[in-house]
Amino acid sequence: MNDTNNKKFDLVEIHGHSGRFEKILFNFRLPWLLFFAVITAFLFYHAAQVRPDASLQKMIPGNHEFIQNFFKYSDDLAAMGNAVRISVETTEGDIFTPEYQDLLREITDEISFLNGVNRSGMRSIWTPNVRWSEVTEEGFVGGPVIPQNYDGSQESMEQLQQNILRSGTVGDLVANNFRSALIYVPLNEIDPETGESLDYHQFSQQLESQIRARYETDTIKVQIVGFAKVIGDLIDGALLVGGFFFLAMLITFAMLFAYSRCVRSSIVVLLCSGIAVIWQLGIIKLIGSGINPYSMLVPFLVFAIGVSHGVQIINAVIANRVEGYDKVGASRIAFRGLYVAGLTALISDAVGFTTLMVIDVAVIKELAIAASIGVAVIVLTNLGLLPILTSYIGVSPRGVKYLEEVQKKDHPIFQLFDRFTQPKWAIGAVVIAGLMATWGIYKAQDLQIGDLDTGAPELRADSRYNLDNAFQVANYSASTDIFVVMAETAPGACIHYQNMALMDRFQWHMENVPGVQAVRSIAYVSKLGMAGINEGNLKWSSINRDNFVMNASISQAPSGLINGDCSMAPVIIYLNDHKADTLNRVVDEVRAFSAAFPSDDLDFLLAAGNAGIEAATNKVIEDAQFRMLLWVYGVVIALCLITFRSIRTVLCIVLPLMFTTIMSQALMAMLGIGIKVATLPVIALGVGIGVDYGIYIYSKMQEALKQGMDLTESYLYALSKTGKAVGFTGLTLAIGVATWIWSPIKFQADMGLLLTFMFIWNMLGALILIPALARIFGVKPKKPAAGL
Repeated sequence: MNDTNNKKFDLVEIHGHSGRFEKILFNFRLPWLLFFAVITAFLFYHAAQVRPDASLQKMIPGNHEFIQNFFKYSDDLAAMGNAVRISVETTEGDIFTPEYQDLLREITDEISFLNGVNRSGMRSIWTPNVRWSEVTEEGFVGGPVIPQNYDGSQESMEQLQQNILRSGTVGDLVANNFRSALIYVPLNEIDPETGESLDYHQFSQQLESQIRARYETDTIKVQIVGFAKVIGDLIDGALLVGGFFFLAMLITFAMLFAYSRCVRSSIVVLLCSGIAVIWQLGIIKLIGSGINPYSMLVPFLVFAIGVSHGVQIINAVIANRVEGYDKVGASRIAFRGLYVAGLTALISDAVGFTTLMVIDVAVIKELAIAASIGVAVIVLTNLGLLPILTSYIGVSPRGVKYLEEVQKKDHPIFQLFDRFTQPKWAIGAVVIAGLMATWGIYKAQDLQIGDLDTGAPELRADSRYNLDNAFQVANYSASTDIFVVMAETAPGACIHYQNMALMDRFQWHMENVPGVQAVRSIAYVSKLGMAGINEGNLKWSSINRDNFVMNASISQAPSGLINGDCSMAPVIIYLNDHKADTLNRVVDEVRAFSAAFPSDDLDFLLAAGNAGIEAATNKVIEDAQFRMLLWVYGVVIALCLITFRSIRTVLCIVLPLMFTTIMSQALMAMLGIGIKVATLPVIALGVGIGVDYGIYIYSKMQEALKQGMDLTESYLYALSKTGKAVGFTGLTLAIGVATWIWSPIKFQADMGLLLTFMFIWNMLGALILIPALARIFGVKPKKPAAGL
């Protein structure tokens, strides 16, 4: 017994760099526990106040050329930016009944009183800014679409129908089959009365409760589309993350118990990982950041990383208890053995996540901040709080006994993975991985930037939003995907002949681009006006050189086609969809036209409209994806090099990560998942979490190599110490995120699928390729120092 006690005393003597931290941590355990308790209570109070946050400006790359051009004329283009389109359908008859018109008027009025609505830009057949016009022998005549003497009579209905036909709103505000009408509702990003940002979730809920739920009946159907509705539906779906989070905790607890057979150990790992999430959310609230629909999944990732590192600590503590050490000694030795590897892995994670900041989109930057904060606090909760707690509560005798029985068995899994240290198996594994990587690189060539589906790809195809969008696309000629090119000139010169003629030529050019439905501009209106002035003769449908005639031709032009000082005229391009190919084609054609027909007086500026903003976002993502990967891998390589001081070691750790990245991109291409705001961060997150496996395994291999063991013995040592925990963690995290596949939010399901794939392949890559690469690179044991 005395020999054992002396052995314990010697082992827990302070030595090395980690010894100073060990001494500070374990010599003041109770003060540290009080500190953690106070900080947790303080941050829990603030974490409870975190609310979903989203805005259009955070979703777009604010510094991109397209967006800067849009901001320059944002006031003039207010009605073409952030808006919702609400269609009211009757399933009986058509819209020309008093009952339907009274309902449409009531809904229009109700919408105008919702907070965030730009009332002056609203358009409906019941708003005064929607007018009809025609040319008679007495000149232009016109008026509001709703007759001034409207009283619901049959005569009024006939007059209304005639006005609609003369107004040009069929296919725009009135369905082609006259069975529904549409209300176009532009929104204010900032409330002019309160100065606060528009709450998209609240606005979406108001649309559901005050419009859809209130007015929809068996014969009346309401369809709502637009950015605000997409965000609202995303937040509604993302709130279900709480359910998936709880399910993941149950799955994790069950697997932890199956792994350790110790209830207290399983609970303490979950507790410390949960505290890390509380700290993360509390700090986010304190620094004024927020959780948007795309970063709502980050708390789960923080929890997953916490579990990953917590399992390593618990695994080491139980192993030390099996060797006969008391609770404090077992915890101290576990801390000492994993401190450097754990800190290196967590720093790699945190710094790797910050590389997402190179992407100039606010929601991704917020995600990077949230993930980095989460990983930073894990350093304290898992490398600080967890060892202290285990030093008090220890491990149950059942857990110790279970590990003793497991260690007596020659585990077949160990025998399988141990073979990869043999030359034949190592070469075979590397050759197969190389062939798979070659195939993955080939398939990844099909990977596209941006959306590959119509509607809102973030939501499932059968979601209410996408069904509403499909209805409006099928029943209205005006597309919901609008690309706006701003024709900029000197003030007062936008309707000069040479500028109008160039806009007309540009409009004709864009109308012949595949994927473009229609193009509208002030030049189009002028040509219609010229034909109207001349008794509808199409020979007069052209741009007139006379300024007075030109002014007459646009006298009845709808609002929004020229700005106040006539220095900008938007050219509105209606697209078939907002797929990446369509947007790239439109951008290329605009630039090609500008290059082919240069003008000193008129510039065609890109781009506004929801499709224009998405085109800018795609360009930023395309430019940033490789820079992000270079930064992620650069940080990982640098930290591994600093820690292990060996290029061969760095290659052994990094090459399996690169293999997983390549295969993930191939999977995305095969599944039709484009690289966009929602999916780009997954690659960085997968690399950040995957590097942990390699660092833990190689650190134990290096520890054995320093003791003089050969490569096979060193790898067996690493498997017994940490390999089992790596395999367990990979499977646990993969099963946890796999539950996301059933989420109603498609991008969350996509992220769940990709992360499941990356967790498993990172785990297998670490267990198979690290020993195989070590054999091929000729890693050999070091001679033990004299006297050892």
